[in-house]
Amino acid sequence: MALLQMQVIGGAPDRNLALAETLIAEAARGGAALALLPEVMDLGWTDPSAHTLAAPIPDGEPCQRLMAAARAHGVYVCAGLTERAGESVYNSAVLLDPQGKLLLLHRKVNELAIGHPMYAQGDRLGVAHTDLGPLGLMICADGFARDQVLSRSLGYLGAAVILSPSAWAVPADHDNTVEPYGQIWRDSYGPVARDFALWFCSVSNVGWITGGPWSGRRCIGCSLVVDPTGRPVLQGPYGVDAQTILYVEVAPVPRPARGCGWASHWAAQTSGAPR
Repeated sequence: MALLQMQVIGGAPDRNLALAETLIAEAARGGAALALLPEVMDLGWTDPSAHTLAAPIPDGEPCQRLMAAARAHGVYVCAGLTERAGESVYNSAVLLDPQGKLLLLHRKVNELAIGHPMYAQGDRLGVAHTDLGPLGLMICADGFARDQVLSRSLGYLGAAVILSPSAWAVPADHDNTVEPYGQIWRDSYGPVARDFALWFCSVSNVGWITGGPWSGRRCIGCSLVVDPTGRPVLQGPYGVDAQTILYVEVAPVPRPARGCGWASHWAAQTSGAPR
């Protein structure tokens, strides 16, 4: 897997999509089978341009360009997009197969309160069964819904890997040497990964937020991968300029048949293992 920790500029879809196309091509050359991109990477999180520039999925230009990139390079692509559906705008994410087919569309369920005036709420979760394994999809704050109810639901639905496009931001004066970023996500992902023997793969963008309620904050990367023991195995660099591609080998853990109680199965298999 390649995590594309890319710079996202608010309200600049052509520039952001061109960068994503370049990075997807590079990830494919680097041997990735799946390229994971950040939350609403076309327009930026809560950027006011969502009101006028949000496009339909899959027929809008942003999704069509990502579908073409998946086909051109023969890779799965997962990315956050700003979706227009009728009168509503959603903070959405797509999973595309190497033929450019849309496998999953997820609309963020647990949006932060400051995002509610802009984005409508999603009402479902999904898992796609692929030749890479069962892949679940969520977005950013879905991961710290109370008691991790959304990510645990994906575990019960059979996900062996949870993909999470994200946009992790800090105040402009945040000092990472004093308060290292990322504990909130390790605390949210680790227990679920351990209980369901699944992987969490979350990629954040980098760059300044220039519009909306968090204008002046910084998106700082720190993209994170947690393995099925709950252990972080990769964390991306911190900073508004920390654009990079992070490669990680993800090997989904074989799961028992449906209905066997995966959490109990995993607990039984690891009861004597160090945590």
